[in-house]
Amino acid sequence: MAAELRDAPTASSLEVDLIERARGLRPILLRNAAEAERRRRLPDENIRALQETGLFRLMVPRRWGGHAASFRTLVVAAAELARACPSTGWNQSVANNSTWAATLLPDQGQEEVFANNPNARACSVYAPAPDARRVDGGYVIGGRWDYASGCWHAGWAVLGFLIYGPDGKPVDHGVAVIPMRELAIEDTWFVAGMKGTGSATIVGKEVFVPDHRVLSFPRLLAGERPAKRHNGEITDHMSMMPILAINLVAPPLGMAQAVLELVAEGTNRRGVTYTIYGRQSDSAVVHHQIGEAALKLDSAWLHTLRAADEIDAAARAARPIDYLTRARIRGDAGYAARLVREVIDQLISIGSSSAFAETNPLQRFWRDANLASRHAALTIGPCLELYGRAYLGISPNITEMI
Repeated sequence: MAAELRDAPTASSLEVDLIERARGLRPILLRNAAEAERRRRLPDENIRALQETGLFRLMVPRRWGGHAASFRTLVVAAAELARACPSTGWNQSVANNSTWAATLLPDQGQEEVFANNPNARACSVYAPAPDARRVDGGYVIGGRWDYASGCWHAGWAVLGFLIYGPDGKPVDHGVAVIPMRELAIEDTWFVAGMKGTGSATIVGKEVFVPDHRVLSFPRLLAGERPAKRHNGEITDHMSMMPILAINLVAPPLGMAQAVLELVAEGTNRRGVTYTIYGRQSDSAVVHHQIGEAALKLDSAWLHTLRAADEIDAAARAARPIDYLTRARIRGDAGYAARLVREVIDQLISIGSSSAFAETNPLQRFWRDANLASRHAALTIGPCLELYGRAYLGISPNITEMI
Protein backbone atom coordinates (compact mmCIF):
# COMPACT_ATOMS: atom_id res chain seq x y z
CA MET A 1 0.00 0.00 0.00
CA ALA A 2 1.17 3.50 -0.74
CA ALA A 3 2.97 5.07 2.21
CA GLU A 4 0.68 8.11 2.16
CA LEU A 5 -2.23 5.92 3.23
CA ARG A 6 -0.40 4.47 6.22
CA ASP A 7 1.46 7.51 7.52
CA ALA A 8 -0.71 10.29 8.89
CA PRO A 9 0.59 13.79 8.06
CA THR A 10 -0.38 14.90 11.58
CA ALA A 11 1.58 12.16 13.37
CA SER A 12 3.93 13.38 16.09
CA SER A 13 7.64 12.67 15.92
CA LEU A 14 7.19 10.13 18.71
CA GLU A 15 4.46 8.31 16.81
CA VAL A 16 6.58 8.20 13.66
CA ASP A 17 9.44 6.84 15.76
CA LEU A 18 7.22 4.17 17.33
CA ILE A 19 6.19 2.91 13.90
CA GLU A 20 9.83 2.86 12.83
CA ARG A 21 10.64 0.81 15.94
CA ALA A 22 8.03 -1.73 14.84
CA ARG A 23 9.53 -1.88 11.35
CA GLY A 24 12.97 -2.27 12.88
CA LEU A 25 11.92 -5.44 14.72
CA ARG A 26 10.99 -7.31 11.57
CA PRO A 27 14.37 -9.09 11.15
CA ILE A 28 14.09 -10.54 14.67
CA LEU A 29 10.48 -11.56 14.15
CA LEU A 30 11.18 -13.18 10.78
CA ARG A 31 13.99 -15.19 12.33
CA ASN A 32 11.74 -16.39 15.16
CA ALA A 33 8.49 -16.98 13.24
CA ALA A 34 8.97 -20.73 12.89
CA GLU A 35 9.92 -21.06 16.56
CA ALA A 36 6.75 -19.20 17.59
CA GLU A 37 4.69 -21.76 15.67
CA ARG A 38 6.61 -24.67 17.13
CA ARG A 39 6.31 -23.44 20.74
CA ARG A 40 2.71 -22.24 20.25
CA ARG A 41 3.56 -18.98 22.02
CA LEU A 42 5.89 -16.09 21.35
CA PRO A 43 9.62 -16.56 21.98
CA ASP A 44 10.98 -14.60 24.94
CA GLU A 45 13.18 -12.60 22.56
CA ASN A 46 10.08 -11.23 20.83
CA ILE A 47 8.51 -10.24 24.13
CA ARG A 48 11.70 -8.51 25.30
CA ALA A 49 12.00 -6.65 22.01
CA LEU A 50 8.42 -5.38 22.22
CA GLN A 51 8.88 -4.30 25.83
CA GLU A 52 12.24 -2.59 25.25
CA THR A 53 10.90 -0.62 22.29
CA GLY A 54 7.81 0.48 24.23
CA LEU A 55 5.43 -1.17 21.78
CA PHE A 56 3.40 -2.71 24.59
CA ARG A 57 2.71 0.78 26.02
CA LEU A 58 1.23 2.57 23.02
CA MET A 59 -2.22 2.99 24.59
CA VAL A 60 -1.10 3.41 28.20
CA PRO A 61 -1.62 7.04 29.30
CA ARG A 62 1.35 9.18 30.17
CA ARG A 63 0.36 9.26 33.84
CA TRP A 64 1.44 5.60 34.00
CA GLY A 65 4.55 5.93 31.87
CA GLY A 66 2.94 5.09 28.53
CA HIS A 67 2.96 6.86 25.18
CA ALA A 68 -0.76 7.76 24.95
CA ALA A 69 -0.28 7.40 21.19
CA SER A 70 -2.99 7.76 18.59
CA PHE A 71 -5.00 4.68 17.75
CA ARG A 72 -3.78 4.99 14.15
CA THR A 73 -0.24 4.49 15.49
CA LEU A 74 -1.26 1.20 17.10
CA VAL A 75 -2.95 0.00 13.90
CA VAL A 76 0.06 0.73 11.71
CA ALA A 77 2.60 -0.61 14.23
CA ALA A 78 0.69 -3.88 14.67
CA ALA A 79 0.45 -4.31 10.89
CA GLU A 80 4.20 -3.71 10.54
CA LEU A 81 4.93 -6.42 13.11
CA ALA A 82 2.50 -8.84 11.45
CA ARG A 83 4.29 -8.41 8.10
CA ALA A 84 7.08 -10.45 9.70
CA CYS A 85 5.29 -12.54 12.36
CA PRO A 86 1.48 -12.53 12.40
CA SER A 87 1.33 -13.94 15.93
CA THR A 88 3.57 -11.18 17.27
CA GLY A 89 1.53 -8.47 15.57
CA TRP A 90 -1.67 -9.98 16.94
CA ASN A 91 -0.41 -10.32 20.51
CA GLN A 92 1.06 -6.82 20.53
CA SER A 93 -2.24 -5.37 19.32
CA VAL A 94 -4.36 -7.38 21.77
CA ALA A 95 -2.01 -6.66 24.68
CA ASN A 96 -2.22 -2.93 24.02
CA ASN A 97 -6.00 -3.09 23.90
CA SER A 98 -6.25 -5.24 27.04
CA THR A 99 -3.83 -3.10 29.03
CA TRP A 100 -5.68 0.03 27.91
CA ALA A 101 -8.89 -1.44 29.37
CA ALA A 102 -7.17 -1.66 32.76
CA THR A 103 -6.34 2.07 32.54
CA LEU A 104 -10.10 2.73 32.60
CA LEU A 105 -10.52 1.29 36.11
CA PRO A 106 -11.48 3.43 39.11
CA ASP A 107 -8.56 5.33 40.59
CA GLN A 108 -7.60 2.70 43.16
CA GLY A 109 -7.69 -0.06 40.56
CA GLN A 110 -5.41 1.85 38.20
CA GLU A 111 -2.96 2.48 41.02
CA GLU A 112 -2.91 -1.20 41.95
CA VAL A 113 -2.13 -2.27 38.39
CA PHE A 114 0.27 0.46 37.23
CA ALA A 115 1.73 2.48 40.12
CA ASN A 116 4.57 0.06 40.86
CA ASN A 117 4.96 -1.47 37.40
CA PRO A 118 5.14 0.78 34.32
CA ASN A 119 5.46 -2.39 32.19
CA ALA A 120 2.21 -3.92 33.45
CA ARG A 121 0.63 -5.94 30.65
CA ALA A 122 -2.76 -7.64 30.34
CA CYS A 123 -4.59 -10.18 28.22
CA SER A 124 -8.36 -10.20 27.88
CA VAL A 125 -11.49 -12.25 27.19
CA TYR A 126 -14.67 -10.19 27.33
CA ALA A 127 -17.11 -13.07 26.84
CA PRO A 128 -18.72 -13.46 30.27
CA ALA A 129 -18.32 -16.48 32.52
CA PRO A 130 -21.56 -17.30 34.41
CA ASP A 131 -20.05 -18.23 37.80
CA ALA A 132 -20.15 -15.07 39.90
CA ARG A 133 -21.70 -13.83 43.12
CA ARG A 134 -21.74 -10.57 45.00
CA VAL A 135 -19.89 -10.45 48.33
CA ASP A 136 -18.92 -7.65 50.66
CA GLY A 137 -16.56 -5.33 48.78
CA GLY A 138 -16.59 -7.05 45.43
CA TYR A 139 -17.34 -10.28 43.59
CA VAL A 140 -16.24 -13.90 43.72
CA ILE A 141 -16.02 -15.26 40.21
CA GLY A 142 -14.88 -18.39 38.44
CA GLY A 143 -15.02 -20.10 35.10
CA ARG A 144 -13.12 -20.73 31.92
CA TRP A 145 -12.16 -18.05 29.43
CA ASP A 146 -11.07 -19.39 26.05
CA TYR A 147 -8.81 -17.79 23.43
CA ALA A 148 -6.81 -15.58 25.81
CA SER A 149 -4.16 -14.39 23.37
CA GLY A 150 -0.88 -13.56 25.08
CA CYS A 151 -1.86 -14.99 28.44
CA TRP A 152 1.52 -16.73 28.87
CA HIS A 153 3.29 -13.36 29.00
CA ALA A 154 0.69 -11.27 30.82
CA GLY A 155 0.65 -10.17 34.45
CA TRP A 156 -3.07 -9.34 34.48
CA ALA A 157 -6.23 -10.68 32.86
CA VAL A 158 -9.28 -8.60 31.88
CA LEU A 159 -12.17 -11.06 32.05
CA GLY A 160 -15.91 -10.85 31.50
CA PHE A 161 -18.44 -12.15 34.01
CA LEU A 162 -22.18 -11.92 34.61
CA ILE A 163 -23.59 -9.78 37.42
CA TYR A 164 -26.87 -11.07 38.81
CA GLY A 165 -29.80 -9.31 40.47
CA PRO A 166 -31.68 -10.47 43.59
CA ASP A 167 -33.92 -12.68 41.44
CA GLY A 168 -30.90 -14.55 40.05
CA LYS A 169 -31.21 -13.06 36.58
CA PRO A 170 -28.29 -11.31 34.86
CA VAL A 171 -28.46 -7.52 35.19
CA ASP A 172 -25.03 -6.50 33.89
CA HIS A 173 -21.96 -7.70 32.02
CA GLY A 174 -19.03 -7.09 34.32
CA VAL A 175 -15.33 -6.86 33.50
CA ALA A 176 -12.85 -7.95 36.17
CA VAL A 177 -9.13 -7.17 36.19
CA ILE A 178 -7.34 -10.04 37.96
CA PRO A 179 -3.65 -10.82 38.59
CA MET A 180 -2.58 -13.83 36.55
CA ARG A 181 -1.02 -15.34 39.69
CA GLU A 182 -4.58 -15.91 40.97
CA LEU A 183 -5.55 -17.78 37.82
CA ALA A 184 -4.39 -20.86 35.94
CA ILE A 185 -3.67 -21.44 32.25
CA GLU A 186 -4.86 -24.58 30.50
CA ASP A 187 -2.91 -25.28 27.31
CA THR A 188 -5.74 -25.71 24.79
CA TRP A 189 -4.32 -23.82 21.78
CA PHE A 190 -3.91 -26.52 19.12
CA VAL A 191 -4.91 -24.84 15.86
CA ALA A 192 -4.00 -24.59 12.17
CA GLY A 193 -3.23 -20.86 12.19
CA MET A 194 -2.01 -18.12 14.54
CA LYS A 195 -0.23 -20.86 16.45
CA GLY A 196 2.28 -18.53 18.07
CA THR A 197 -0.33 -16.41 19.86
CA GLY A 198 -0.59 -18.88 22.74
CA SER A 199 -4.33 -18.18 22.94
CA ALA A 200 -4.93 -20.73 25.66
CA THR A 201 -7.72 -21.02 28.24
CA ILE A 202 -7.67 -19.08 31.51
CA VAL A 203 -9.24 -20.91 34.43
CA GLY A 204 -10.37 -19.32 37.68
CA LYS A 205 -12.03 -20.77 40.76
CA GLU A 206 -13.50 -18.71 43.60
CA VAL A 207 -11.41 -15.65 42.79
CA PHE A 208 -12.22 -12.53 44.80
CA VAL A 209 -12.20 -9.30 42.80
CA PRO A 210 -12.60 -6.03 44.72
CA ASP A 211 -14.97 -3.38 43.40
CA HIS A 212 -12.09 -1.10 42.43
CA ARG A 213 -10.99 -3.70 39.85
CA VAL A 214 -14.44 -4.15 38.30
CA LEU A 215 -16.03 -2.32 35.38
CA SER A 216 -19.42 -2.49 33.66
CA PHE A 217 -18.96 -3.47 30.03
CA PRO A 218 -22.16 -1.74 28.80
CA ARG A 219 -21.10 1.46 30.59
CA LEU A 220 -17.66 1.23 29.00
CA LEU A 221 -19.35 0.91 25.61
CA ALA A 222 -21.42 3.99 26.45
CA GLY A 223 -18.27 5.97 27.20
CA GLU A 224 -18.55 6.13 30.99
CA ARG A 225 -15.23 6.27 32.87
CA PRO A 226 -15.37 5.84 36.67
CA ALA A 227 -11.95 7.32 37.55
CA LYS A 228 -11.95 10.80 39.07
CA ARG A 229 -8.26 11.66 39.52
CA HIS A 230 -6.65 9.36 36.96
CA ASN A 231 -8.56 10.56 33.94
CA GLY A 232 -8.54 13.18 31.20
CA GLU A 233 -5.93 11.99 28.69
CA ILE A 234 -6.75 11.23 25.07
CA THR A 235 -6.74 7.48 25.72
CA ASP A 236 -9.43 7.91 28.40
CA HIS A 237 -11.82 9.23 25.75
CA MET A 238 -11.33 6.51 23.15
CA SER A 239 -14.41 4.51 22.18
CA MET A 240 -14.43 0.94 23.45
CA MET A 241 -16.08 -1.23 20.80
CA PRO A 242 -14.66 0.54 17.74
CA ILE A 243 -11.20 -0.06 19.20
CA LEU A 244 -11.95 -3.71 20.00
CA ALA A 245 -13.01 -4.31 16.39
CA ILE A 246 -10.50 -2.25 14.44
CA ASN A 247 -7.42 -3.32 16.38
CA LEU A 248 -8.14 -6.92 15.29
CA VAL A 249 -8.02 -5.93 11.61
CA ALA A 250 -4.51 -4.46 11.84
CA PRO A 251 -2.51 -7.73 11.93
CA PRO A 252 -4.35 -9.30 8.95
CA LEU A 253 -3.65 -6.11 6.98
CA GLY A 254 0.05 -6.58 7.66
CA MET A 255 -0.17 -10.22 6.61
CA ALA A 256 -1.80 -9.27 3.31
CA GLN A 257 0.86 -6.63 2.69
CA ALA A 258 3.59 -9.24 3.22
CA VAL A 259 1.91 -11.69 0.85
CA LEU A 260 1.55 -9.01 -1.84
CA GLU A 261 5.24 -8.15 -1.59
CA LEU A 262 6.39 -11.78 -1.62
CA VAL A 263 4.21 -12.76 -4.58
CA ALA A 264 5.08 -9.63 -6.57
CA GLU A 265 8.78 -10.28 -6.04
CA GLY A 266 8.38 -13.88 -7.16
CA THR A 267 6.74 -12.97 -10.47
CA ASN A 268 10.17 -12.14 -11.92
CA ARG A 269 11.58 -15.56 -10.96
CA ARG A 270 8.72 -17.95 -11.59
CA GLY A 271 7.05 -18.93 -14.81
CA VAL A 272 3.45 -19.84 -15.52
CA THR A 273 3.48 -23.65 -15.74
CA TYR A 274 2.14 -25.21 -18.97
CA THR A 275 2.19 -21.85 -20.80
CA ILE A 276 4.65 -19.88 -22.96
CA TYR A 277 5.41 -17.50 -20.09
CA GLY A 278 8.86 -17.99 -18.64
CA ARG A 279 8.12 -15.26 -16.11
CA GLN A 280 4.80 -14.57 -14.40
CA SER A 281 5.52 -10.86 -14.79
CA ASP A 282 5.05 -11.27 -18.56
CA SER A 283 1.50 -12.55 -18.18
CA ALA A 284 -1.42 -10.12 -18.62
CA VAL A 285 -3.51 -12.34 -16.33
CA VAL A 286 -0.96 -11.94 -13.54
CA HIS A 287 -0.87 -8.18 -14.15
CA HIS A 288 -4.64 -8.09 -13.66
CA GLN A 289 -4.51 -10.23 -10.52
CA ILE A 290 -1.75 -8.17 -8.91
CA GLY A 291 -3.46 -4.88 -9.74
CA GLU A 292 -6.81 -6.01 -8.36
CA ALA A 293 -5.26 -7.45 -5.20
CA ALA A 294 -3.28 -4.26 -4.53
CA LEU A 295 -6.39 -2.10 -4.94
CA LYS A 296 -8.44 -4.37 -2.68
CA LEU A 297 -5.75 -4.13 -0.04
CA ASP A 298 -5.75 -0.34 -0.33
CA SER A 299 -9.54 -0.45 0.11
CA ALA A 300 -9.18 -2.49 3.29
CA TRP A 301 -6.60 0.00 4.59
CA LEU A 302 -8.83 2.97 3.75
CA HIS A 303 -11.77 1.51 5.67
CA THR A 304 -9.51 0.74 8.62
CA LEU A 305 -7.65 4.05 8.75
CA ARG A 306 -10.82 6.09 8.30
CA ALA A 307 -12.19 4.34 11.39
CA ALA A 308 -8.93 4.82 13.31
CA ASP A 309 -8.86 8.51 12.48
CA GLU A 310 -12.49 8.92 13.59
CA ILE A 311 -11.66 7.24 16.90
CA ASP A 312 -8.69 9.58 17.37
CA ALA A 313 -10.61 12.72 16.39
CA ALA A 314 -13.42 11.96 18.83
CA ALA A 315 -10.95 11.21 21.61
CA ARG A 316 -9.04 14.46 21.03
CA ALA A 317 -12.33 16.36 21.23
CA ALA A 318 -13.41 14.36 24.32
CA ARG A 319 -16.71 13.55 22.64
CA PRO A 320 -18.48 10.22 22.08
CA ILE A 321 -18.78 8.67 18.64
CA ASP A 322 -22.40 8.63 17.50
CA TYR A 323 -24.26 5.32 17.30
CA LEU A 324 -24.47 5.12 13.50
CA THR A 325 -20.74 5.76 13.09
CA ARG A 326 -19.92 3.13 15.72
CA ALA A 327 -22.13 0.66 13.87
CA ARG A 328 -20.44 1.56 10.59
CA ILE A 329 -17.02 0.99 12.16
CA ARG A 330 -18.13 -2.54 13.05
CA GLY A 331 -19.08 -2.89 9.39
CA ASP A 332 -15.71 -1.44 8.36
CA ALA A 333 -13.92 -4.04 10.48
CA GLY A 334 -15.77 -7.03 9.07
CA TYR A 335 -15.60 -5.73 5.50
CA ALA A 336 -11.86 -5.04 5.70
CA ALA A 337 -11.27 -8.51 7.12
CA ARG A 338 -13.15 -10.09 4.21
CA LEU A 339 -11.17 -8.01 1.72
CA VAL A 340 -7.94 -9.24 3.32
CA ARG A 341 -8.98 -12.86 2.84
CA GLU A 342 -9.88 -12.19 -0.80
CA VAL A 343 -6.53 -10.49 -1.40
CA ILE A 344 -4.52 -13.33 0.09
CA ASP A 345 -6.54 -16.03 -1.68
CA GLN A 346 -6.05 -14.27 -5.00
CA LEU A 347 -2.33 -13.81 -4.47
CA ILE A 348 -1.70 -17.30 -3.12
CA SER A 349 -3.13 -18.68 -6.36
CA ILE A 350 -0.40 -16.85 -8.27
CA GLY A 351 2.14 -18.53 -6.02
CA SER A 352 0.56 -21.88 -6.98
CA SER A 353 0.97 -25.09 -4.99
CA SER A 354 4.59 -24.30 -4.15
CA ALA A 355 3.29 -21.58 -1.83
CA PHE A 356 2.22 -24.36 0.55
CA ALA A 357 5.66 -25.84 1.08
CA GLU A 358 6.45 -25.82 4.80
CA THR A 359 9.53 -23.72 4.11
CA ASN A 360 7.53 -21.08 2.24
CA PRO A 361 6.30 -18.23 4.49
CA LEU A 362 3.29 -17.72 2.21
CA GLN A 363 1.49 -20.73 3.66
CA ARG A 364 1.91 -19.35 7.20
CA PHE A 365 0.42 -16.00 6.20
CA TRP A 366 -2.45 -17.78 4.44
CA ARG A 367 -3.24 -19.94 7.47
CA ASP A 368 -2.83 -17.12 9.97
CA ALA A 369 -4.92 -14.61 8.03
CA ASN A 370 -7.75 -17.07 7.48
CA LEU A 371 -7.98 -17.70 11.21
CA ALA A 372 -7.37 -14.15 12.48
CA SER A 373 -9.84 -12.53 10.08
CA ARG A 374 -12.58 -14.85 11.35
CA HIS A 375 -12.50 -13.58 14.92
CA ALA A 376 -16.06 -13.23 16.24
CA ALA A 377 -15.82 -9.42 16.16
CA LEU A 378 -14.90 -9.55 12.46
CA THR A 379 -17.48 -12.06 11.22
CA ILE A 380 -18.83 -10.41 8.11
CA GLY A 381 -22.50 -11.47 8.39
CA PRO A 382 -23.23 -9.96 11.81
CA CYS A 383 -21.03 -6.91 11.07
CA LEU A 384 -23.02 -6.06 7.95
CA GLU A 385 -26.37 -6.86 9.56
CA LEU A 386 -25.83 -4.65 12.60
CA TYR A 387 -24.67 -1.75 10.40
CA GLY A 388 -27.62 -2.24 8.08
CA ARG A 389 -30.06 -2.21 11.01
CA ALA A 390 -28.47 0.96 12.38
CA TYR A 391 -28.53 2.57 8.92
CA LEU A 392 -32.23 1.82 8.56
CA GLY A 393 -33.02 2.93 12.12
CA ILE A 394 -34.23 -0.52 13.19
CA SER A 395 -34.12 -1.05 16.96
CA PRO A 396 -33.03 -2.99 18.92
CA ASN A 397 -29.88 -4.11 17.17
CA ILE A 398 -28.55 -7.66 17.21
CA THR A 399 -25.86 -6.90 19.82
CA GLU A 400 -24.91 -4.36 22.45
CA MET A 401 -21.32 -4.49 21.21
CA ILE A 402 -21.46 -1.40 19.02
